Amino acid sequence: MKMVSENQENAGFIKNKWNLVKGLINKLVNAVIYAAKEAKKLAEDDPRRVVHSFKVGLAIILVSLFYYFDDPIYDGFGVSAMWAVITVVVVFEFSVGATLGKVVNRGIATLLGGSLGVGAHRLACFSGDKVEPILLGLSVLLIAAVVTFMRFHPKLKPRYDYGLMIFILTVSLICVSGYRDDEVLDIAYIRLSTVLIGGAASVFICAFIRPIWAGEELHNLTAANIEKLGIFLEGFAGEYFKSLERKDQEKTSLAEYKSVLNSKGTEESLVNFAKWEPRHGKFRYRQPWGQYLKIGAVTRECAYRIEALSGYLNSEMQTPMEIRAKIQELCTKMSTECSSALIELSAAIKKMTRATPADAHISNAKNASKNLKSLFKTSLWPDSDLVDIIPAVTVASLLIEIVCCTSQIADSVHELASLSKYKCPDDAMRQSHIGKEKILPTNGMEVSHNFSITVE
Repeated sequence: MKMVSENQENAGFIKNKWNLVKGLINKLVNAVIYAAKEAKKLAEDDPRRVVHSFKVGLAIILVSLFYYFDDPIYDGFGVSAMWAVITVVVVFEFSVGATLGKVVNRGIATLLGGSLGVGAHRLACFSGDKVEPILLGLSVLLIAAVVTFMRFHPKLKPRYDYGLMIFILTVSLICVSGYRDDEVLDIAYIRLSTVLIGGAASVFICAFIRPIWAGEELHNLTAANIEKLGIFLEGFAGEYFKSLERKDQEKTSLAEYKSVLNSKGTEESLVNFAKWEPRHGKFRYRQPWGQYLKIGAVTRECAYRIEALSGYLNSEMQTPMEIRAKIQELCTKMSTECSSALIELSAAIKKMTRATPADAHISNAKNASKNLKSLFKTSLWPDSDLVDIIPAVTVASLLIEIVCCTSQIADSVHELASLSKYKCPDDAMRQSHIGKEKILPTNGMEVSHNFSITVE
């Protein structure tokens, strides 16, 4: 009996251990499956992320060739060839503008920092062995302190903060390493050469293999944000006055505007990157990128008012329908006209044409807001409870403010069109017909669509 009991205990112990191991294996498998699903979703949301990842790998393996080949490349750079790999890792960004900005910052900072470091080392050499480390230390202290203070400057920080940091690093490395190594000039030269090699490889691959332009990203983001506001206003009136059926799709579209509220940081980063980019596509040199920030600012102002307006869709204090009915027509008019104007402005930005049709919608919305103000001066609800009236008046007031915001957005978009020299829709359409394929009749003459005839 004792033997049987011991065997049962051993079997139970082994079974418990096996269950524990099996549970760990299942957890590991589930974690791997979950990570794979997340990676798949990340790639499906933006396939450019996958392309960017391979571009970074290609750039790294390209500059690594300087380290792999012994003669004559490795003999010329030695272990310092790894600086080219490090440069690619730290400067290769998602967009061309971000990459180019970092490369320029790193290259100029390395050149200036190396020159200053070599100069400080040469001057310290004439002071003698005892004074030399003191002078080098004071030089590093003074330069690092001054340049670090410069990094707080609001005009330098957005575009040149990375370059100032690399400048401090280069000066410090040259001064410190030069104390033990007399070939300080060679150190500076090799470091600058490897940085330029890594930077050139990064810019070339980023700009010529499926490039992602920060200016284009900013342009599309600005148009999309304006369109989201228009989509909300398009469905708000029907949702608030209950004249339309509520659908899940409409509820989803009514919440899309919320991403506009937090777009300031993204817009500022894209403007900073876009300023580094050369002329590309439809974007000319010295494109007025700062105007996109003005459009984004007034767009967010409108989004904040829409945020307040959306709170009345599901508010606990619901205004009776008979009260809403008295302002329904004018509020619906303002909402739909502003929606049409914003959608027209968004489409004009996407097509890079002047948004002339939006002015008529804004004019109609302003007329409706004036009529609503006049209506408020009369006694609309003499026998109604004040608590029931306040929400309806607030909604109407917010819509009047949104009309003003829409007008400001239109003015900013018109200014962008003027600065960027956008063409009118009719001119753009007319030019699109020029240069169409010509029809070759059987008599051997080419007849174009603009009725010009050329005899062969």
